[in-house]
Formats: sequence, C-alpha cells, structure tokens
Amino acid sequence: MSDDLTILDATGLRCPLPVLRARKMLKDVDAGKLLDVFATDTAAPADFEAFCRETGHSLVNIEQVGEIFKIRLRKAETG
Repeated sequence: MSDDLTILDATGLRCPLPVLRARKMLKDVDAGKLLDVFATDTAAPADFEAFCRETGHSLVNIEQVGEIFKIRLRKAETG
C-alpha cells in the first residue's frame, strides 16, 4: 500500500455507515491524499457524491465490479 492511498473496507455496511467511517478515517489522511472505499450498499455512490459536495473532498471515480463499489476520494486541501 502506498503512503498516498488509504483503504477502507465498508463492504456489508448499510447507509450511513460507509460515509461515517470514511469521514472518521479522512481525519487521519493528509490533505491531497487518496482514500479508496469498498462498499456493497447500492446507495453508497449517491451518498459519497453528496458527502463530497458537502465537505469539499473530491470524488475521483466510482467503479463497480460485481456487487462491490470502489469509491476513490481525494481529501480536500483544507479540512
């Protein structure tokens, strides 16, 4: 794992837990670094889009492989 990337396995968790866990984990991530969230909740993509709009973090991309969403965020430079 790179120092520029942190991974959160939120598979099996339902809304709002993936976003809440990501918010908590982002506190320990340096500004500008990446967080990959793996989630199975079908609401997760929309939840993370809203989360990024509200917090200023960047939603880099969302990929779906089978039932798992890989959601990549970049932590805002401030916050």
